[in-house]
This record gives sequence, structure tokens and C-alpha cells, in this order.
Amino acid sequence: MLLITGLGNPGAQYARNRHNIGFMAVDEIHARHRFSPWSKKFQGLISEGMIDGEKVLLLKPQTFMNLSGQSVGEAMRFYKLAISDLIVVYDELDLPPAKLRVKAGGSANGHNGIKSIDQHMHGLLNSKEYRRMRLGIGHPGSKDLVHHYVLGDFAKADNEWLDLLFTGIADNLSYLVKKDDNGFMNKLSLVMGGKQDAKAEAPVKAAPKAQSHIRQARQNNTIAPKVPTTGPMADMLAKLFGKKGD
Repeated sequence: MLLITGLGNPGAQYARNRHNIGFMAVDEIHARHRFSPWSKKFQGLISEGMIDGEKVLLLKPQTFMNLSGQSVGEAMRFYKLAISDLIVVYDELDLPPAKLRVKAGGSANGHNGIKSIDQHMHGLLNSKEYRRMRLGIGHPGSKDLVHHYVLGDFAKADNEWLDLLFTGIADNLSYLVKKDDNGFMNKLSLVMGGKQDAKAEAPVKAAPKAQSHIRQARQNNTIAPKVPTTGPMADMLAKLFGKKGD
């Protein structure tokens, strides 16, 4: 049995938050694979289905992000699952938008949901070695902006890469069931294609310094316009740039 937990905050006001990308991914799995209706259990919403002949549970803790571990811990103990049977899906500031990584173990890296889960996995062998599916949302550029950024909504322009990402996750779930994490990431890389470098709302970089048309023409590999060799215009250019060969 596999338990796939998406992290987020309950309530309609948080539904489109970047912090809720874990909920959003699990919702797509639920919709595409005909899982059972959501039911309230383990301080969360849980559903079950079959992927490639193996039972899979989906869990969305309803405890709010900082207490996610309470819900996950209850489900793990009830089903007597090993730490290798758990996959947690959540937002990652240190990955660009549309990037995805799956890895067993690692640090919480400041994520309160992961900190809480780590605290509630006590008593399990290799308690922090569960698989983590990190979904990139990008970084706002300053630590002071992080709280507002993760609780801010995705922009409408993000829908294109979000739809591709969620579809790719749901369609290739069998690789995770078979514990082929590299195969899963390779498939997702193919699905995302050029969207791997998609940009979410982030601080806008300063525009490059404007260049004169003459300077741009020198830098571009384009055919320069014909320069007059006689007349008033030729005399003016000669004064500005000097004669050819000077």
C-alpha cells in the first residue's frame, strides 16, 4: 500500500495559494484515476484507489500546514505502513516554477509541513527517509517576502504549466508505485519540455540599458543599411566617426 499525502491549508480562501500546490496535485490524481469519494478521517480527507494493481491512499491533512504531521502520523499508524510507503507532495521555494524533484529523505529546509511530519514519524525505522515530491514555485527573492509569497495565489498565466505538471504527475503515477523515481522524473521532464523553465510571479529584473540604433546594428548579424559616401550626410558621418581607416 502507498500513502500519497499532499500538503496545503484547508478552506476556499487558500485553494489557489502557492503553498497549496500539494493539495492541487493530489486532487488531479483523485480526478483522473477514479478514486473513492473523499471521506473525513485522520484529521484529514482520505480517498483510496488502485494504480497498477496496488492500493493507493490519498490524504489531504485538514489541520493546517504546521500540524500536517498529526494527520499523516495517524494514517501511518492505523495502516501499519513503513516509512518507504509514504510520499509527501509539497511546494519548494528553491526550485523554479514547473521543476519537480523526487527524493527519499532530506531536510525540511524551513517547510513547516515537513517539519511537522518529521516530528510525528517517531518510532518508525529511518523515520525521515520517506519520499518527498517537491514541486517548484520559485522564490520571491527576499526572505522577508516568503510568507506573503507562498500564501499568495498563482497567477492566471501559471495555469499552463500547472496543468501540464499535474497531468504529468497523474498519468505517470505507476512509476512511483513501482518505486522507479528516476523513471518518473524522466517522464515528467519530457512532459514539461520547455515549460521546465517557466516563470512564476517574481521580482522583475531591471531591463538592459538602452542602446543606440547604430550600436545595435553593429552587434546584430544583419546587413547594415547603405551608408552615403557623398553629400551632407556623408560629411556629418565623417565628422562623427572619422574616415574609414582612421
